[in-house]
This record gives sequence, structure tokens and C-alpha cells, in this order.
Amino acid sequence: MNGPDRIAEAFANAKEEGRAALMPYMMGGFPDRETSAAIARSYADNGADLIELGVPFSDPLADGPVIHEAAVKSLEAETRLEDVLEICRTVADRLPVVLMVYTNSILGGQGPAAFAAKAVEAGACGVIVPDLPLGEDETIRSAMAGAGLAVVPLVAPTTLGERRAEICQVATGFVYVVSSVGTTGERSEVPAHLKELVEDVEAKSEVPVAVGFGIGSPEHAATVAQVADGVIIGSKLVRIAAEAAPGQAAEAVGEFMSETAAAVASARSGVR
Repeated sequence: MNGPDRIAEAFANAKEEGRAALMPYMMGGFPDRETSAAIARSYADNGADLIELGVPFSDPLADGPVIHEAAVKSLEAETRLEDVLEICRTVADRLPVVLMVYTNSILGGQGPAAFAAKAVEAGACGVIVPDLPLGEDETIRSAMAGAGLAVVPLVAPTTLGERRAEICQVATGFVYVVSSVGTTGERSEVPAHLKELVEDVEAKSEVPVAVGFGIGSPEHAATVAQVADGVIIGSKLVRIAAEAAPGQAAEAVGEFMSETAAAVASARSGVR
């Protein structure tokens, strides 16, 4: 199967089990490359259906302080794209991996086609490119799609009307709904408008809809799981990895993942 097919299968399997798919984020190379690979395996062992794997970048406009700091530390440790792709290889045979990558990392080196080929060779199923607005540079989208990668767009609460429909129409893999305005980071509560936003995106999209930004607890995840096809958790897990004792990051994120997976699994049955 190609990338979009594998992603579709992951969402379909979760739906068949009566739950939303769970997609944890991790920063490639953080807190170090060996631990980063262990975190990926821990995600797969503790309820993840897909993994969002970040490629470190110095100026990540979509990311808040927790993920930004992780990117900086990863870069300071000289993590390169090839290192991130090696992490992808460690779990790509177990579940779909989607790279969260900024355009500079795609355009650098030998360009979009070469990047796409490397990603596919490493087993990646898709890309999320937060600084690639629809219509900005369609050669990137074409190169990714031509290589068999899903190109996952983002829809924010401020993405309105016809623009929202246009984005949904070109989505492959899934649509990433940004729950609230701003950068990534934990929030105190799930926004009241989320259900309406997700329903509108679902009505315009032919692929699943997953929600990220601000989901910081199993309870938040369960709330989102009641309205969306997928739940994406980022900053909370990166913070857990950052604060864990030496050698304990993979175990620490695994504990949170296990608890969150249980909450998501029971969300639609009303059993908590």
C-alpha cells in the first residue's frame, strides 16, 4: 500500500473498534537520537495508531515554546534529516509515520523530489507542511503525491468559507484541524467551538479529520475523540520527555500514552 492507503487503514481500524485514532507527536532527535527511537517504539507499544515525527527546524512558525526548544536542542546535537528518517525506519513497519516538516527542509539539499524519495525509502506515509499554504508552491505538493506520500493540510478556526472547502478537496491522508488560534502548546480546556468546526470540515472532506494543538491530558483527548476521527497530542508528550529522568523518557511517555489510549477507547461508549 502507498502512504495514503496505510493512513486510511489506520483510521478505518480505529473506527471499526469504535474509537478515534491516536496520533502522538515526537521531535526527531530529542532528547537524543537513541532515546528518540525508543520513544517511537514506546508510542507503538502503548496505543498509537499513527506517529507524527517532527523534523527539527530553527524557526518553526507553528510550534510553541516546548516543541521549539526541543527542535533547538535536537539541532544543537547535530540531528540531520537522515537521522530523523532512521527513526522513522524503526517503527514504519508497525504503524504509519507522518513527517511534520517545514518547507526549508524540503527545498534544501536536492529539492522536493529527492526529499520525497528519501521519505518513502524510510517508510514514511505522508508529510505535514505547516508553512505551505494551498497555492503557494504546488510543485512540493505534486512531488510528495507523485512519490506516494499523503500531503496533510491544516485547517484553522480562521480558515473560512470557500478556502476551507478548497483545502479539504486537496487533502490526502487526513485533514489536520487546528483546535485553536496560535501555536502548539497545552491549553486549559478544549475550545467550545471545536465540535462545530470539526463537523463543518468533515462535511467538506473525503478523508478523516484529526484534531491537534492544545490537547494536554487524557481527558482532553477523550473529549476530542467524541467529535473527531483522530486525536493528535504533541507538546504534552514532548514536555514529558524533556522532564523525564535520564533513560526514563520512553517509559514516561509510554505511561501517558497508555492512559490516554484507554480514555480515547472509552470516549464514545460513555465509559470512563
